[in-house]
Amino acid sequence: MSIVEFPEHNVGPKWKGERVGYFRDAAGYARYRDAYGAGFELLPAPKETVDVPTDRGTVRAYRFGSGSGTPLVLLPGRQSATPLWVSNLPGLLALGRPVITIDLLGEPGASVQSAPIADGREQADWLAAALLALEPGPVHLLGVSIGGWSAVNLAVHHPDRVASLAILDSPFVFGGVSPKMIVVSLGSVLPGMPESWRDTLLSWISGGARTPRDSPEGRLIASGMRDFAAFLPMTKKPDRQQLSALGKPFLGIFAGRSIVHRANRIAARARKLLPAARIEVWPEASHAINGEFPDRIATRVGEFLTEIDG
Repeated sequence: MSIVEFPEHNVGPKWKGERVGYFRDAAGYARYRDAYGAGFELLPAPKETVDVPTDRGTVRAYRFGSGSGTPLVLLPGRQSATPLWVSNLPGLLALGRPVITIDLLGEPGASVQSAPIADGREQADWLAAALLALEPGPVHLLGVSIGGWSAVNLAVHHPDRVASLAILDSPFVFGGVSPKMIVVSLGSVLPGMPESWRDTLLSWISGGARTPRDSPEGRLIASGMRDFAAFLPMTKKPDRQQLSALGKPFLGIFAGRSIVHRANRIAARARKLLPAARIEVWPEASHAINGEFPDRIATRVGEFLTEIDG
């Protein structure tokens, strides 16, 4: 029996045309729920589980640790959720501050979308509302992949909610995505794709991992790709003026072996737009950077936050 309560969700063909995320059928919902629960059991026990109502749906958040100071909020990548952080939470909790994880609304997870999300501003609005319910002041944000874009998008539209930004190989912040990533994205939303093909796509994302579905994170993402239909607006990168005006401490780490984009090119653009930011390329990392280098990420994020908070 899983230690996490997974909510009733939008399930089945009746949700087609509603423009909200849903599980394609009951079997897919059960498959994802089981993968989520299995991954969650490997996490440290949360101090608190909160379901936050917003005008776009109910947002699931977990609070870990009992440290003091400004919380660090973790935002996962596409087709994943809180169990994605199984490798990262021990090291991040050792930094001695509260850690909050959020399942992104409109993605598979324990957040349940109830109304369409039209654009980037509405994506920022629900996240800002959820964070305000969880914490009265601004928070530090760490996002991987689309979670990093979500953090930056929040800072563009609701800067009062943000103390700092740390992103891990995030597309659509300083540029677009590569043709390889477009293939992966298209493949992830095609129902009926053979499992062997999905394994190939996951392996591609994970820097050549031979059996990505054998890991809790891989099993979760594989089910999300297969079983969940998302209806989110097209992701648009912030314009030059919005990025230059961020005014928040910024750490950007890009993976040299990522299929998402050309890391050195993206890093150069980031340094030009945000000359005060800490921008790094880790040559040996793939797009699965958070699972490949959890200890190094915890150390680097800890150093970054110490520079800010002391």
